[in-house]
Amino acid sequence: MTDFLRTSEVPPAGGLDGPALLGAYRTMRTIRGFEERLHEEFATGDIPGFVHLYAGEEASAAGVCAHLDDERDVIASTHRGHGHCIAKNVDVKAMMAEIYGRTTGSCHGKGGSMHIADLAKGMLGANGIVGGGPPLVCGAALAAKVRGDGGVGVAFFGDGGSNQGTTLESLNLASVWRLPAVFVAENNGYAEATSASWSVGGGSIAARAAAFGMPGVTVDGFDFFAVHEAAGEAVARARHGGGPTLIEVQLTRYYGHFEGDQQTYRGGEVPHARAELDCLLRFRAAVVGAGQLTDRQLDAVDTEVAALIDEAVAEAKAAPLPTRADLETDVYISYN
Repeated sequence: MTDFLRTSEVPPAGGLDGPALLGAYRTMRTIRGFEERLHEEFATGDIPGFVHLYAGEEASAAGVCAHLDDERDVIASTHRGHGHCIAKNVDVKAMMAEIYGRTTGSCHGKGGSMHIADLAKGMLGANGIVGGGPPLVCGAALAAKVRGDGGVGVAFFGDGGSNQGTTLESLNLASVWRLPAVFVAENNGYAEATSASWSVGGGSIAARAAAFGMPGVTVDGFDFFAVHEAAGEAVARARHGGGPTLIEVQLTRYYGHFEGDQQTYRGGEVPHARAELDCLLRFRAAVVGAGQLTDRQLDAVDTEVAALIDEAVAEAKAAPLPTRADLETDVYISYN
């Protein structure tokens, strides 16, 4: 996965100032630290359910969500949703508690890894249904259009989700209704264990945009600035009534489809990606090389994030589990 159609065509800083660059690095480092710690914690057997890690894909979530705000913009995620949650400012400690199934979790311990949500942050939820997010975003984008508040809906889905009828129908609907929506296909090369090179007809997810009369672009998912630039154009187009965009972000995941996946279907792409393509290493080289940030500043972020993750795990383990009395709460909502 090295023949990308688009890499960043802007200066290394991507038009971002120092604080914005530091914030982008913090987001990516937090996602990486969160996922790598989960990889360790899951092996202890203390975390219930399945866990699907986002490590390696950080530039996609960070690059897209950098253009969104909490008040009017919403995202819908996938089963691999931790990175999207963090990039949309969902509280890291509440996320960790949710994954541990504790009452202090963002969904009171009832959703777990695949169903983290925070409507106050515009995070409609991670989703165990492949292709489940795009229809939700069509609804959110329609609401934003009716309100006229400039809000944008962003749907993340994978290469497997790109083949779902729900996704294709959503692309069509968003185009017909000219919705303020952005569809982000995170093509990590495998729909669980099925290679995208075999399962994606035509070989390009982004090329499908032409069938629905919307712009489509493929970007290097290891390059934060390429993702940031493409997403910025798409979000701006949506905000100003230009309609939807399809972005294919090509990247790779560092771990298996789920924790415990033996990955017998993979070759040597992960060691190569970690050593030569890693988004955090490339980001650091770009901003330090351009004199925008220093290694000392970035190292300080690394230290702060490590401490945050340690605290999140410790607090999650100490938090109470749901009780029998919690079974009937959060089931119904009254609109009266």
